[in-house]
Amino acid sequence: MFGKILDINENTIIVENKSKKIESNLLNVHVVFQEGERRVVGEIIKITSEEFQIMLIGEIRDTRFQAGILKVPSMNSGCRIIYKSELEALIGSQDYASKETFLIGSAINYEGYKVTANMDEFFSHHFAIIGNTGNGKSCGVARMIQNVFYFNNEATPKKARILLFDVYGEYHSALTKMSSIPNIHVKNFTTEVGNENAELVNIPAYFLDVDDLAILLDVKDNALLPILEKALKYVYIFKSTDPRTEEYKNDIIAKCLLDILSSGKNSTQIRDQIISILTKYHTNTLNLDSEIIQPGYTRTIRQCLNIDAQGKINAIQYIVDFLNTFTRLNADDSFIGDNFIYNLDDLYYALEFALISEGTFNNQLLYERANSLKVRLHAIINSNQKQYFEFTRAIGKEEYIKELFMTPMGEEVQIVNMNFNYIDERFAKILTKIYSRLFFQYAANLTPRGSYPIHIILEEAHRYVNNDDDTKVLGYNIFDRITKEGRKYGIILGLITQRPSELSATALSQCSNFIVFRLFHPDDLKIVSSISANITKNDLDKLRMLRPGMAMAYGSAFPLPMIAKLDFPDPAPNSNNVKVSKIWFEE
Repeated sequence: MFGKILDINENTIIVENKSKKIESNLLNVHVVFQEGERRVVGEIIKITSEEFQIMLIGEIRDTRFQAGILKVPSMNSGCRIIYKSELEALIGSQDYASKETFLIGSAINYEGYKVTANMDEFFSHHFAIIGNTGNGKSCGVARMIQNVFYFNNEATPKKARILLFDVYGEYHSALTKMSSIPNIHVKNFTTEVGNENAELVNIPAYFLDVDDLAILLDVKDNALLPILEKALKYVYIFKSTDPRTEEYKNDIIAKCLLDILSSGKNSTQIRDQIISILTKYHTNTLNLDSEIIQPGYTRTIRQCLNIDAQGKINAIQYIVDFLNTFTRLNADDSFIGDNFIYNLDDLYYALEFALISEGTFNNQLLYERANSLKVRLHAIINSNQKQYFEFTRAIGKEEYIKELFMTPMGEEVQIVNMNFNYIDERFAKILTKIYSRLFFQYAANLTPRGSYPIHIILEEAHRYVNNDDDTKVLGYNIFDRITKEGRKYGIILGLITQRPSELSATALSQCSNFIVFRLFHPDDLKIVSSISANITKNDLDKLRMLRPGMAMAYGSAFPLPMIAKLDFPDPAPNSNNVKVSKIWFEE
């Protein structure tokens, strides 16, 4: 079959076709040029009746394949089809029932062989699953998840924690057989109210810190962050029933009122603003009916605000003196007790006062900038979105995460499916970021580091993992941070997308492994070729020709890019195209 070497041109070798037959089944098959112990591997990329064109891709040393060529074979080297005993060095271990091996699918060019990856090399790194819609991406993802649990005969991966953000509600059906595997459990959450087959997505409002609120309220100006910080401080002071907080309430109310009294506004405006504030924000000792005692008479604050015939508040100094008796503390030194809970309504109440105390009454420009916080929070409270933050019992973040991956009977849950099909794209993005921040912060503080790994898989990742204003406002994007830092803490991202060109370049560049289904768009093909040095023009041409259900696997977990046919998932996700012919012609 293979004759002598006719020509060597950089990484391409032309070999004589002795049989003079064009055997198309040999296209993309690997061959070995052997000189003594040295074995150089090539791939047949073109066949004519006269010659084979072979692209050099690496060497086999001992039992390992190393990509890249340091020295081309000599003209006297023999050429042969790769031995079956050498194939594992290229396509992965065939013992895919072991806990060290992760099954991808069947090798296209080698019947009866599987393409596999080392479990650690794949799942200890961020990965991306890419492909145009309709080419088997959802089925492929479902099958890969199933492969983790279906074929491992050595041990059950009961410590796995996979959180799948399912934007279309496709994967619920694909996970129904998981619970039949011993010690494996699936937990389903949904954004559909009244769904009895899943729990409603619910995250405590009191978990939200400044960065979370900035994401929730779509803050574009980092100068507004101090107002959110103040609101979080005030929500405890105003909501708490701890008697020790009474003095802090008096302090911040009094200081706010003193600012109004010294604002230079006319008497009517001052009176109306003070009455407005004390009507809503007051304590037992500081309210409109608090008595101001002076020699010879006693009057309430309300009475002291009366305006005389000349349009003046004659008792204004008495009010000032009275309020100054409450300003002995600093709200920045206030304490927050354990097991303190609040809801979005409580937060709104505190945010309003934070805006007032920042002087928005006296500064129209600041009012216009900052009032958007109140408007957006008010809109959430008066929409269906509020219900996803109505968590009425006290729980710590660690306990909340542990409960997320636990059944009501206290058994470990390996897969959590979050169905975001019933909320809009913007709000789904918000919830995804909040959850991802929660996991990252928890894992970053664990000792020992990486002791509680969580895999976050994002369907339609291009919707969420993109270049937002987060970096300008918060100083970072949570997905970029996870892809850069999460691996050492055990927080691993899996990005599923049909448009890699719309993803954050930072996040995509930090992925180590890729499963790529058929792609057409030039921008997407360009991105795919740029994210790995292992991808050649020949590989890109193959991506355009892949059939549905076939994918190219490459990255740190794979010796070289390999095309695999993924088995159809059992059961399948609910991702079929609409049957137009059936619907159009229904009687």
